[in-house]
Amino acid sequence: MITSSKKRFVEYSERCPKCGKGPPIEDYICGEILCSSCGYIIKESEIDIYPEWRAFTKEEREAKARVGIPLSLAVFDKCLATMLDDSRRDASGRRLTHQERVIAQRMKKWDIRSQMEMSSHRNLKRALTELDKSADKLKVSNNVVERAAYIYRKALKKNLVRGRSILSIITASLYAACRETDTPRTLNDVIEASGVEKKDVARSYRLLLRELKLKMPVVDSLKYVSKIANKATIPERTSRKALETLKEAKRTKISAGKDPIGLAASALYIACLLDGRARTQKEIAKAAGVTEVTIRNRYKSLREGIRSTETTELERLTIRQLIRYQKGR
Repeated sequence: MITSSKKRFVEYSERCPKCGKGPPIEDYICGEILCSSCGYIIKESEIDIYPEWRAFTKEEREAKARVGIPLSLAVFDKCLATMLDDSRRDASGRRLTHQERVIAQRMKKWDIRSQMEMSSHRNLKRALTELDKSADKLKVSNNVVERAAYIYRKALKKNLVRGRSILSIITASLYAACRETDTPRTLNDVIEASGVEKKDVARSYRLLLRELKLKMPVVDSLKYVSKIANKATIPERTSRKALETLKEAKRTKISAGKDPIGLAASALYIACLLDGRARTQKEIAKAAGVTEVTIRNRYKSLREGIRSTETTELERLTIRQLIRYQKGR
């Protein structure tokens, strides 16, 4: 950047179209882009998009900035509403009289009432409040929350919430957002965070898929390995072996049509057997939220279908060793 006492210039990397030299520079005061070598005006009437003030610290930059928080679908008014505070002074710092304070309080009261005038507004505000509570318990990202709010707003616009529970629809929207963003949260996790019955959420979820024409991606079992391993206190080395087993199962198409959580739990069980770690089927099933029968069935399919060094070693395990591992230490 080239600076002077009268003008401010910004240097560009392109060359001048007339002399082929340069580089071109921008004059903020005149609104022109000119060549620094021959003075040829390349472009004029440029709009200055930079602020007119200067700041040297973060605190100065935040104090002088005149923009608000970004737009958010998870907020009732999308962060566009005007906030009326309880200050007794106006924008210029002048103290308000008693009559002016009464008028300001009345304006604030009617501003709040106008936001809740329609039933759809009240519905949306309650739903977004419940969404914040559930998202905080699930510890999901803002991207998931924004997507869930977008799905609920679409459902509200198509009158899908009418005659149905607000909590079940917003919970189904949150689960759909987790599925779309590949966030490893199961239906039971979302239901536990919201406290709604499973059949109501499942019915609302099918309704959203049908009416809003949502396309859900196939759940990847690899994303559930770390979650189950943390709950079952399985080390990282064993988890990596489980990931390799799942990748091999995906390559040989054994995992097609199988429950991803059950596959991840069975792969962890196989990895524990190979590492000699005493983890029973009951412990892993409890951490994954599936039954022991599911782990046994998936274990058999993985053992028979995958042909690799690890599975060959696994096939050498006798029935007595398997029983000893299942019983634990």
